[in-house]
Amino acid sequence: MQKEKIGTGRRKTAVASVRLRSGTGKITVNDRKFEDYFKTELQRNTIMTPFKACELELEKYDILVRVKGGGIEGQT
Repeated sequence: MQKEKIGTGRRKTAVASVRLRSGTGKITVNDRKFEDYFKTELQRNTIMTPFKACELELEKYDILVRVKGGGIEGQT
């Protein structure tokens, strides 16, 4: 069984659950590609900032996100 880390984040009425597990660098949000869910570069950069700050090698992990509530900016 592969190990995974789970975290939860909240902003206004948006709630996100994030799973980080060994993989190939694939990021999915609500079963959609990261780029399809968050359309703008600014949104994607905002989301990726904590991973970059930790100097995490993203190509070694898959990130699965479930987010609901709020608008797209609150979800970001």
